[in-house]
Amino acid sequence: MNEGIRAREVRVVDANGDQLGIMSAREALIMAGERGLDLVEVAPNAKPPVCRIMDYGKHRYEQSKRDKAAKKKQKIVNIKEIRMSPKIDEHDFEVKLKAADRFLKAGDKVKVSVRFRGREIVHADLAKTKLENLATQLKEIAVVERPPKLEGRQMIAVLAPRTESQKTEKKKAETVDLDE
Repeated sequence: MNEGIRAREVRVVDANGDQLGIMSAREALIMAGERGLDLVEVAPNAKPPVCRIMDYGKHRYEQSKRDKAAKKKQKIVNIKEIRMSPKIDEHDFEVKLKAADRFLKAGDKVKVSVRFRGREIVHADLAKTKLENLATQLKEIAVVERPPKLEGRQMIAVLAPRTESQKTEKKKAETVDLDE
């Protein structure tokens, strides 16, 4: 900005967005000084570089306000983990299901892991069935981000909460199926 602009000729745009034409950097700097504003280079790679006459301090302040507002709106997604064994009983499975349901409704991702101890790893198909059963029971509010996969002595699946657009797409697909 201002004296830091090294180009000889620049295309000048005023604060309202009107083009003032191509002129030397000195002339543009004098014009900005007369208006009590700064000359800021906005497109240095253009031929010739584009400079805008603006209040740079005000611009930076407004940019920081926009950044803070965007940061407030963004949702931090946590990953909650639920552990179970391949020979989990039905009631215990229901408890884990309710916990996963609660986490997903809160907007968090759920990592479901089945730990194998000793010779249980021989029955990896049982664990895969359990994880797929959990995913199908939560299909209304969750989407499978990562299908069940064996990693070492545990099988892991990741479920993510459905977004509003995914929910509407699912409803549309169901209505199309009913119509046919």
